[in-house]
Amino acid sequence: MYYIVYAFFYLVSLLPLRVLHFISDSLYGIVYHVIRYRRKVVMHNLLIAFPEKTDAERVAIAKGFYHKLFDSMLESLKLLSAPDTFFEKRFSGNWELINQYYDAGRPVQVHLGHNFNWEWGNTMIAKKVKHQYLGVYLPLSNKIFDRLFKKMRSRGGAVLIPATNMTKAFLPYRKTLYCMGLIADQSPGRIDHTNWFDFFGRKTAFITGSAKMAMSTNAVVAFATIKRVKRGYYRTEFEIAAENPKNKTDIEITQQFVNYLETNLRQAPDNWLWSHRRWKHEWNESYASNVN
Repeated sequence: MYYIVYAFFYLVSLLPLRVLHFISDSLYGIVYHVIRYRRKVVMHNLLIAFPEKTDAERVAIAKGFYHKLFDSMLESLKLLSAPDTFFEKRFSGNWELINQYYDAGRPVQVHLGHNFNWEWGNTMIAKKVKHQYLGVYLPLSNKIFDRLFKKMRSRGGAVLIPATNMTKAFLPYRKTLYCMGLIADQSPGRIDHTNWFDFFGRKTAFITGSAKMAMSTNAVVAFATIKRVKRGYYRTEFEIAAENPKNKTDIEITQQFVNYLETNLRQAPDNWLWSHRRWKHEWNESYASNVN
């Protein structure tokens, strides 16, 4: 069954990008206006994040998000067939900021959010950094699609580290010159292993484990955001958050990321995955000792 699914998506990936964007526009119309996929979740999240905006302004952000979501989904299929030159032309970044630490003999840990198109970003960082790139991913429950996505995400030489078994999978690379990429805005699966931070004016649970890992290996911590230059073209921008994280606490590093994420989302609010239930966990007084 996997090979049938793979063959179908491979054939779709051969279509020109302009045709994939036409399909994306069609999917947007069906899913947003007819199926109304997660419309309530998206609008609820936008109301939490932007209470000062009008209903019309939040609807405009939601429509922009859905357009970018389907663009990202269709564009990601290009990872199955497009040559390296295709991505070189359409995805840029200040890679030298990361590569300077390879030359200095330092590992790096990159924290980023669900900015479009993070699948292309995963591939390009694996190709552009001098370090061995480790991409942390959350395995999918559907085995066929999990295998398909692992094939796409390992392009460029990325070593995939499952988030469900991260400590054990990372162990062989702990003392190497690695660059680890983590999507750090995930909603925590276990609320008892989190701390609470102000995010868009609301107490929000974030995992601090990635910051603790950086502290334990003293890996340089960099934050990254992916910006859409124009349709089908992207740029990732890195900034250094902590050159010596062992001199900071996991709370300080995580708070830095939360602030960084919110700042970037306010600048480009439709360029984030608003359909995931980021505020599904409600803060209450029992979590008071973990509030920051």
